[in-house]
Amino acid sequence: MSRRPRTVLLSFSAFLAASGMMLSACSEKQSGPVVVSVIGTPRQLADPMRDILSPAGKLMLESTAQGLVAFDARGDILPALAQRWIVQDDGRSYIFRLRRARWANGARIKAVDVAALLKNRIAANLALDSHGDLAAIQEVSSMTGEVLEIRLSVPRPYLLQMLAQPQMAITRRDGGTGPYRKEKRGEAWFLRPIVDDNADDEEPIAPWENRVLRAERGSMAIARFKQGLSSLVLGGRYSDIPLLKRADIDNRDVHVDPVQGLFGFAVVGRSDFLNDDRVRAALNMAIDRTPLPDAFALSGWVITDRLMTQQLDLPAAPAAPSWSAMPMDDRRSTARAAIAIWRNDNGAIPRLRIAMPKGSGSRLLYSLIAADLSRIGVPSQQVERDADADLRLVDEVAAYDSASWYLGRISCARKVHCDPAAQERLIEAEMAPTLEVSQARLAEAYDLMTAHNGYIPLSMPVRWSLATRALNGFAPSSRARHPLNQLFRATN
Repeated sequence: MSRRPRTVLLSFSAFLAASGMMLSACSEKQSGPVVVSVIGTPRQLADPMRDILSPAGKLMLESTAQGLVAFDARGDILPALAQRWIVQDDGRSYIFRLRRARWANGARIKAVDVAALLKNRIAANLALDSHGDLAAIQEVSSMTGEVLEIRLSVPRPYLLQMLAQPQMAITRRDGGTGPYRKEKRGEAWFLRPIVDDNADDEEPIAPWENRVLRAERGSMAIARFKQGLSSLVLGGRYSDIPLLKRADIDNRDVHVDPVQGLFGFAVVGRSDFLNDDRVRAALNMAIDRTPLPDAFALSGWVITDRLMTQQLDLPAAPAAPSWSAMPMDDRRSTARAAIAIWRNDNGAIPRLRIAMPKGSGSRLLYSLIAADLSRIGVPSQQVERDADADLRLVDEVAAYDSASWYLGRISCARKVHCDPAAQERLIEAEMAPTLEVSQARLAEAYDLMTAHNGYIPLSMPVRWSLATRALNGFAPSSRARHPLNQLFRATN
């Protein structure tokens, strides 16, 4: 029989009082539950499947419904529901052995159930996202009570990274596979560690192993941390960076994740103005990326004028756009001339609608972009994130290490202004019989998309957290993932 954790009869106010007293002095050890704020909404925590890509939704799923594998605090793959695995048939077969675990109702987790749930998750994600990497999964089947196999039509070297995404969480209506069980208490969630079958039945759960989790606006999360009422803030993005300076947060408590991904503007409008190849190129070359780090007072912010900064599975390093080496003044002169030609041929320049999330960071970013566009004669206005727009901000951390992820996010399938030939090359790459053919097709797609200028890259995404020094296991993550069960290096 598995040991059931003892019921903890502390009220939520007692959690805050206990943790607040401990967290106000960073030199002391953690003794009470760790209080965590994630920037988001309570609804995202309560129903994470409805907004699975939000920081709050990801964190709740990562905490209560892990997949076969997971990311550790530094962004590397580690076992989760699967305790080990082997890869066979030249990367077309992944065989996983499950660890001994139970559902929330006490029933043992079996491979046949996990296989069925995983197939449902794959189908749901294919329906939501027309990008086809998951389509390479031919079959998910149980081999024994504790072993299941995933068979692929073509190799996917990054399959484990795909399986570690929150979209691949193994969960049922009555709960997931841990590492925590959740319980709603007031406006927060109390997370209690799941005890393994082989654990000592008499060993109690230490208070510091529990977590108290809430979702709130960035301003509230920062204020709570500043007052010593929480020890961790997760889910920070560029839009809330100015709040850190206003709150006078100690720089030693601010942790910026070294993530890769996309941060820039997708051309989504279909006006005559944006259908002009020279106009899209002019918009791209006219934007000066260099002021971003200083404007946001964020050192280490990696700016770029390229769709990708790493080679990954391309056969050669990704090339910069043709105008990349030009001085900024020359770029603006070239762009201004292209806009003038369009104006002479077609009349007044339409006002570009630029869609961005709310927040002081968005207002700051828009002011920089609008000034650059104005210098070449293009008027603009900021609109709501989901409003009809001509340019829409893309702010995503790469889910896995492949050029196909980057290209898929700015493809025709994503309603981005694109070259149909690039979309064809991308589809061919996804279904290529060998890695060599896939890489060649990805390279062709990359070159075509770069030349088309349907995406205006600015930088790497920004993901930041606040963590007290009492959390000695907390580490910056290349995936912007911070498992709540890895906040301490050793038992307090």
